[in-house]
Amino acid sequence: MSLRKLCKSRFVRPLDKTFCRYYCQRKLTNAEIRKKRNALFEEEKARQFSLVTRIEKIEVKYEGHPEPCTLIMNKGLSTPYHCTMHLQELLMERSVVARVNGKLWDMHRPLEEDCTLELRHFLETSPFDSNDTFWRSMSFVLGHILETGFKENIRVNLCSFPRPNVKSGSFVYDADLGTATTDYTINESVLRGLSAIGYRLSAQKLPFEPLFVDISLAERMFEDNLYKSKQLHAIASQSESKSKVKVYRMGEHIDMSNGPLMSSTSQISSFKVTGIHPITTDYGEMHRVQGLAIPSGLMLHYWAFEQLAERAAKLNMDAVLPYIREGKEEVLTKELND
Repeated sequence: MSLRKLCKSRFVRPLDKTFCRYYCQRKLTNAEIRKKRNALFEEEKARQFSLVTRIEKIEVKYEGHPEPCTLIMNKGLSTPYHCTMHLQELLMERSVVARVNGKLWDMHRPLEEDCTLELRHFLETSPFDSNDTFWRSMSFVLGHILETGFKENIRVNLCSFPRPNVKSGSFVYDADLGTATTDYTINESVLRGLSAIGYRLSAQKLPFEPLFVDISLAERMFEDNLYKSKQLHAIASQSESKSKVKVYRMGEHIDMSNGPLMSSTSQISSFKVTGIHPITTDYGEMHRVQGLAIPSGLMLHYWAFEQLAERAAKLNMDAVLPYIREGKEEVLTKELND
């Protein structure tokens, strides 16, 4: 009996039929999946903006350089980045993440009410918020690199990236690379090619656009990824509404993350994919891809960067591996892609 006929059989259990549907449908290429996700993202973004039928004004009390002030902005439309456009060009370029009413907030996320606004950057005395956001954003970028860095006939299935841990020495993304590791000999030449994709992003100045979507839409966005589709309900359960998933778009790359992510890829200075290591997870064999990056505005001698990259090339086991929560059909990390 063929696999397709087996899937239609009444003797196949429901869970097995889900498995069959996933494998019987024609496998889209990574490029086709990106196009599909972008169409859904753009449609939902337009729908949400159309809900703002009446422009209401809000007061944004800015606290910081060059001086505190009050801005009158548009509720549900204006973002912290729009606020920097009224303040100073320097703030537009260097602001990594915002604090709105004391809560970390994406630079391109619309403001919802009267609020206080602070802006964070890399050259602060205690840049923890900026560094944490940058590290998380670089894991997101690794996902983009893996989906675009290999031949189009190689299907890459991203799994998850754990909470950023700067002390570990490298940011990571765990993924099923398909036939990439058999078609390619993972050596310094391949790592340089992948690194070049990340390095070029700086000149492209791509914003990280956040969007909260209903879980039903998220299921359509990620139905072609077996791992992501299993994470959705667990991630949605962590949201305030218990039914929303936060997704980001950078260029054509769309992925899930609780965020926040940084403002733009222009804030990347140096970038390097340092290693690809086989790992064993509850979902079987995968690869842990690791990287190192330096944010814009920070000066570091190339020799020092290479020394850090050498450390970042070693298998990073400080980051939690993907695992299946006992009793549930969900792929998770302990931090749920935080």
